[in-house]
Amino acid sequence: MATSRPDRLPGHRGERFAVVDPATGEAFDDVPDQRPDELDAVVGRAHRAWLDWRADPVARTFALHAAADAVQAAGDALARLLTREQGKPLAESFAEIDRTAARLRYFAELTPVPQSIADGRPVHSEIRWRPLGPVAAIVPWNFPLQLAAAKFAPALAAGNTMVLKPSPFTPLATRLLGSVLAAALPENVLTVITGREPLGARLASHPGVRHVTFTGSVATGRAVAEGAAASLARVTLELGGNDAAILLEDVEVERIADRLFWAAFRNCGQVCMAVKRVYAPARLCAEVAEALAQRARTVVVGPGLDPDSRLGPVNNAPQLARVERCTAQALADGARAVAGGHRLDRPGYFFAPTILADAPPTSAVVTEEQFGPVLPVLAYRSVDEAVEAANGTGFGLGGSVWGTDLDRAEAVADRLECGTAWINHHAELSLAQPFAGAKDSGVGVAGGPWGLYGNLRPFVVHRPRKDRG
Repeated sequence: MATSRPDRLPGHRGERFAVVDPATGEAFDDVPDQRPDELDAVVGRAHRAWLDWRADPVARTFALHAAADAVQAAGDALARLLTREQGKPLAESFAEIDRTAARLRYFAELTPVPQSIADGRPVHSEIRWRPLGPVAAIVPWNFPLQLAAAKFAPALAAGNTMVLKPSPFTPLATRLLGSVLAAALPENVLTVITGREPLGARLASHPGVRHVTFTGSVATGRAVAEGAAASLARVTLELGGNDAAILLEDVEVERIADRLFWAAFRNCGQVCMAVKRVYAPARLCAEVAEALAQRARTVVVGPGLDPDSRLGPVNNAPQLARVERCTAQALADGARAVAGGHRLDRPGYFFAPTILADAPPTSAVVTEEQFGPVLPVLAYRSVDEAVEAANGTGFGLGGSVWGTDLDRAEAVADRLECGTAWINHHAELSLAQPFAGAKDSGVGVAGGPWGLYGNLRPFVVHRPRKDRG
């Protein structure tokens, strides 16, 4: 099995860029900086590979199961490299590897189902499904392998090929993953490219790409959609969230505090569907803030390769600067840091887990996606007020309601303007369910059969019925 990273991408001319370990702030490796004008050859090879890959669904099933086996066999190397470049604790990296393999197995077993159309006419009409062609995937740095698999597993299962571009902050584990998968997949069915902008923009607008799937910021997502529009390529965009958690009057604070804390702080808060705002009844607000602050003060923050670490660093310097700005502005606007509120005095991109009380509702830490280890706790006077505040954002990815009366909690959750709502937990997804956002949180659907059909187009065949000759 191939598990080493290739020195060069096909046709690459030799430029490279550094990759930084967020636990130290120092570069520890480099990768090819592929030029946009090299994409014609890459997409061309993906198109030629597609002509054979699309033809045999049984062979695809076997290949995807073999790919899952290869990922699990290389799990230790992948997890350690992922932690080194992303920063997350090693246990979370192993979980990401497991999820990557699980996605391959799940989609390997999904096949599109032809459907007959009964419309009263004397013909037999059947909807069949055809793959689109080469698919481009652009993946962010928070879950590089898991989000890559969320894109390539359904695309490949549907009979497409893929050109995959990871974030420049986390290209190493994805390149290694591509090398691992090369042992199980036909050549050029999955190609990993690495490079800085404008490589991603050129990939999204390449005329040979028939579907562009992207996870990242709203601004970049709009640019990706504009680029794909040039060739009328399909787009699937997952553009982040500002998920709210509403705590009801009957909530048992200590009983839910651990779950709520980790719903906000897993992966150092760098999760698109993490809890990013907590709304608590005014009489419970101080108790909720203190319960979360106790956990923030005592959680072990350190390098992901340290087995004692529960939280790692922020992934990169620009994101750390954003977290610092949002927190400083909130404090200047009158918020109180019940825990944290500052960068840690050590090498690397470490920020103290932060719980903010009394943050103004107009503060950026409330209205925007902070995407870091910072959580504001806000008081409300009525459930209607809490729901209005939760919905009062351009995002609509997820949300949750916490309380003892499950029927009442579900009734409140049903009022949230988002793609997924949870009761007494948050950000737990099944591979079989649809994942989609409302408003600025995205376009299209991933996950489950919806993810498969999002990579297919309908093809309708009409023929006379046999009794007509």
